[in-house]
Amino acid sequence: MISDLCAFIDASPSPAHAAATLESRLRKAGFSALALTDATWRLAPGGWYIRQGAAVIAFVLRSTAVQRFALIGAHTDSPHLRLKPNAAFACEHCRQLGVEVYGGALLNSWLDRDLGVAGTVYTVDGRAVPILVRKPLARVPQLAIHLDRTVNEQGLKLNAQTQLAPIWGLSTSVEPADAFADLLAKEAGVPVDQLLTHDLSLFDVTPATVGGADGEFIFAARLDNLASVHAGLMALLAAQNGAPDCVPVLACFDHEEVGNTSRDGADGPLLATVLERVSLTLGLDRQAYLATLARSLLLSADMAHAVHPNFADRHEPRHKPHLGGGPVLKTNANQRYATSAATAAQVRRLARNAGVTLQDFVTRSDLGCGSTIGPAAAAGLGIAVADLGNPMLSMHSARECAATADHEPYIRLLTAHLAS
Repeated sequence: MISDLCAFIDASPSPAHAAATLESRLRKAGFSALALTDATWRLAPGGWYIRQGAAVIAFVLRSTAVQRFALIGAHTDSPHLRLKPNAAFACEHCRQLGVEVYGGALLNSWLDRDLGVAGTVYTVDGRAVPILVRKPLARVPQLAIHLDRTVNEQGLKLNAQTQLAPIWGLSTSVEPADAFADLLAKEAGVPVDQLLTHDLSLFDVTPATVGGADGEFIFAARLDNLASVHAGLMALLAAQNGAPDCVPVLACFDHEEVGNTSRDGADGPLLATVLERVSLTLGLDRQAYLATLARSLLLSADMAHAVHPNFADRHEPRHKPHLGGGPVLKTNANQRYATSAATAAQVRRLARNAGVTLQDFVTRSDLGCGSTIGPAAAAGLGIAVADLGNPMLSMHSARECAATADHEPYIRLLTAHLAS
């Protein structure tokens, strides 16, 4: 299972690639595509999915008599460096790329790494062409300690505008913008004059791997939150059977790391549109649809903070999730997580029935708390939500760490939810 998780992560270096990987696996499992632009859907028992940008919503119809939804929510995006529209320029005899920080990235983790480029280019004839430059194309070199003698004592501070631009070559007689356009055109397999725009991310080309003395760890980029996307997919594929009146749903959104508010984000209309269209297609009226939402539960699956052995004082003393200790139920009184006492009880019952040990996370009262798709989905749909995820270290780094032992019980818990 861990080797499959590594393969899933390596195939998904950008949000668009993560959505494409999901789509490919769903198709191989027999799921059929639906289009939001189609005026009429014709649904029968089986697996279905919708892709919009880097968001994917998949569901299984066990029957046409629907009373409730069992949902897993996750997200395909991770913090990274994203190329600006006019990215290529020259400085001090080096070709460089202008980048914008996407989400709450740990900036120092992007230094001195071998970086590839992944994403999508758009052409004159209206095509969206995936791009994947997996070779070490670029690098953000750190300033030598000889030129910054105080860095170890005073800490590294980086200016996102002036100090994160990677180098990707030495200057030549060819304008950097033209050279970069030629590179993209070659990778896309289209004439350079057909390129219009791009949506491209830098990524660390080092593959995901198992580490530790006894294989206890997975070291990989984008564990937050592709590990949850993978676990949700495995749960959906395993939940073909279950209560016939329940529709299991996997909703993987884009733009969680920048606040969820977008066409493809959890704070947009996508999930509500899909759920309502499913209900209407199956003959439910508006009142019946709203009643299905009131009976439903969404598990917001997003990775959690394990206690850091070098910084244990940064954790609430009685809520310290450990690597290898199992999935984490996340609670925040200020609604940064959507878990309530009632939904926590539902998750604990699921975990008990599935033989899964749960851990608890609450952030220290004197620290701020991150958020997830959970509150956005709860507010937008009026649906019951619980936030949970697997414990990990180095969250939002270019390279993250989790325990291999936690992934299987995570899948088992999510499967129990969808099968209920």
